[in-house]
Amino acid sequence: MKTFAPTATFDDVNLVLKLYDMRREPRLRDARAWFAASFKVKTMEEFAALCPPGSEANASFRMVTSYWEMVGSFLTSGVLNAVLFYQSGRELLFAWERVKDLAPTLRQNNKNPLEWKNFEQAAEAYISWWSAQAPGAHEAFSKRVRG
Repeated sequence: MKTFAPTATFDDVNLVLKLYDMRREPRLRDARAWFAASFKVKTMEEFAALCPPGSEANASFRMVTSYWEMVGSFLTSGVLNAVLFYQSGRELLFAWERVKDLAPTLRQNNKNPLEWKNFEQAAEAYISWWSAQAPGAHEAFSKRVRG
């Protein structure tokens, strides 16, 4: 197996458990359920129709993407052992597959090339790890998630 990170520590385990507990918080759980069921947009026009400013859908979208950007920052900064996270954190990749088409336009519109950078880098590293472990699995997953 290709080594992506040093051996996980108890601190890594505790952080993964804390992140899991955060996902169980009722408002974030509702946002994640909405995102999984309803967020299948590919353009900013579709996004604007589904998630207008001030709407519950917009709040849910922001809650989900900011959560995964935060998790991505833990991974990209090395605070969290990536391999340990990858073994149970596929929802990050699910969320990235659903938003990645929007990233370039969002960055351009906000004049912020750093928008979702941690999220993106964490997802790309996850894909590299997964592809080394199970060639073809990511492609099949992406096809199912993106439709």
